[in-house]
Amino acid sequence: MNRSAEVEAFYVSWKWRRCRKAYAESVGKICEECLKEGVIETGSKENPLETHHKIELTDENINDPNITLNWDNLELLCKKHHDMKRKKKEKRWKIGPDGHVTV
Repeated sequence: MNRSAEVEAFYVSWKWRRCRKAYAESVGKICEECLKEGVIETGSKENPLETHHKIELTDENINDPNITLNWDNLELLCKKHHDMKRKKKEKRWKIGPDGHVTV
């Protein structure tokens, strides 16, 4: 994933670290998607829990705390579910230098 320096800096900030920790504790440190499936996943070394932004952070919204730090824009996911959500957002095609679409 290509992130700008400003977005990368946010993800190592004390504000984000404090927010993601408090959010994880508020949902019981359980993957929210696994819980919907009736499974309790508390994370492990192989499948860690990650706090996911539903609305992806960009240069345009990085300074908006309603996007970056708002719990309504967060969900706690295991690595499996987090990777699945990220893959859905990735383009499955691109336009090459010759103007043709490639998969």
